[in-house]
Amino acid sequence: MTPETMGPRVPAQRTEAAESEAPVVCLRGAAARVGGRTLWSDVDLDVGAGEFVAVLGPNGVGKSTLVKMLLGMVPPAEGQVRVLGEEPGRSGERVGCLPQRRSFDTALRIRGTDIVRLGLDGHRWGVPLPWPTRFSARRRQDRQRVADVVELVGATAYAYRPIGACSGGEQQRLLIAQALVRRPELLLLDEPLDSLDLSHQAAVAALIGRICRELGTAVVMVAHDVNPILPWLDRAVYIAEGGVAAGPPEQVVTTEALTRLYGVPVEVLRASDGRLVVVGTPEPPAVHVDRHAS
Repeated sequence: MTPETMGPRVPAQRTEAAESEAPVVCLRGAAARVGGRTLWSDVDLDVGAGEFVAVLGPNGVGKSTLVKMLLGMVPPAEGQVRVLGEEPGRSGERVGCLPQRRSFDTALRIRGTDIVRLGLDGHRWGVPLPWPTRFSARRRQDRQRVADVVELVGATAYAYRPIGACSGGEQQRLLIAQALVRRPELLLLDEPLDSLDLSHQAAVAALIGRICRELGTAVVMVAHDVNPILPWLDRAVYIAEGGVAAGPPEQVVTTEALTRLYGVPVEVLRASDGRLVVVGTPEPPAVHVDRHAS
């Protein structure tokens, strides 16, 4: 069964033991300040294992800053932030990250599998040498791990093509495989659906939902449009100027919740095809609309 044909994500029932486990991500009274300007403050957030959480909001409110804070690149201005029980930046390969989409030159000949392998050994330098048997075994294990994660994301059919010859959706699957190849417990994704057409957005969103469900990986994803990922989400974090609303998407992306958050009238409409349209926010056009429509 492919991700495209799978049904909507149904969050697993959490047992009493699971609820007592420490969250993968924990923010308490956290604030972000850049250049003397407070982007958001007083944020409390827990992300558990296997949860899919989206970070939403207009441009410039600090969505990507939250990802950088979880990576340890930006310190919290106030409060406490913990990732896998440690200060951000100390969890190493237990955290995987896919930054904002990069484009590959169509003439680039490096293979998709080589892109994936960079997530495993991209920190090394030099040309492989004829190492003793134990190192040869390690290389075989690494090749198998790359093959396994390529299969997981459904990219086996084109993984040996030059990356520049792959479509945008195919490239994004291979980049997600790169972020997953070290088997992280937390996956951070910054706008992974940006610049993809609607069919590829749906396919990649379904893939991410399946990763949460099958691997138990916690996912925190920055998104501009909630619609492609809405069926898979456990919770949404909506950021406005200085404020944050967090909870199940049906409680956060609503007229009442966003009006309170912005302090001005905001209306959330549902189109005939089920898509959400947010009207009245400071960023025109509406936030959750198809940006690829002609």
